[in-house]
Amino acid sequence: MTVKAQRIIPVMLSILLISGVCYAKRVDARVFSYDNAKTVVGLSRDYRVRGRDSLIEIARRFDLGFNEIADANPGVDPFVPGNGASVILPTSWILPDTTSHSGIVINLSELRLYYYFEAKGARYVTTFPVGIGREGDLTPTGIFKVMEKIVGPAWHVPDSIRKEEPRLPAVVPAGPNNPLGSHAMRLSLPTILIHGTNKPWGVGRRVSHGCIRLYPEDIPRLFKLVSIGTGVEIVRQPVKVGTRDNRVYVEIHKDGGGDHEDYFQTAVHALQKKGLLNRISTKKLYSAVEGQLGMPVDITE
Repeated sequence: MTVKAQRIIPVMLSILLISGVCYAKRVDARVFSYDNAKTVVGLSRDYRVRGRDSLIEIARRFDLGFNEIADANPGVDPFVPGNGASVILPTSWILPDTTSHSGIVINLSELRLYYYFEAKGARYVTTFPVGIGREGDLTPTGIFKVMEKIVGPAWHVPDSIRKEEPRLPAVVPAGPNNPLGSHAMRLSLPTILIHGTNKPWGVGRRVSHGCIRLYPEDIPRLFKLVSIGTGVEIVRQPVKVGTRDNRVYVEIHKDGGGDHEDYFQTAVHALQKKGLLNRISTKKLYSAVEGQLGMPVDITE
């Protein structure tokens, strides 16, 4: 890491850590440098379960979504993993393949948001888990902008939701019972917000009516970093490929019901596009596609 980067990262971390009351004993948001040769960020590691912790609690403590920690540990009971059980914390990611690494990028397939920024000529990214739209209320893909930032938003309940839940009032005021949480950002598609939540268990799941929700302790951090006019690109990429330290990685997510052959062919196409196909082991790629662990897997020959 350069001296310049060592100076910049603590500054950005101090910005990221400014928020309300944080979840107890929580690992704080991370900032990563990246470039064209390094598109895999973070490091996954093993963790020993303490007491009666569930994967839901562990996920929140380490700023992970429920789906990603459950997918990375297919043999572990997500609700009663057991004291002393070994679980993998999937705290490494391949950056989504987008036209421009700037502003906000949300990959629906992995239920994760990335925020890109530059500082003194160097490029950085920070990332947060999100909850997204459920079946029938899917979060749309596309390119948008942040049009409005709201502290203490009131929830104007859509008619479609009031038909499902007639007891809801027309407007839910700001406060602990508000599903929008403490902060919200309205996109250029007016029906879609990036916001907090009063139901943190929904982060890392497909449970919303289309909006993008963050943990209560994450939304103030992102809110402070984002300006009105910031670009937001929402993509669906169940297969990602990337490089780090001259190694090639693939990341496969369970999304859209694609079969192994679909994912394999998508990975091959992505590797070919990046000129990496002749550097990988086909056997390792097949294994990664079969596992669908939702975390980077080294497939270098």
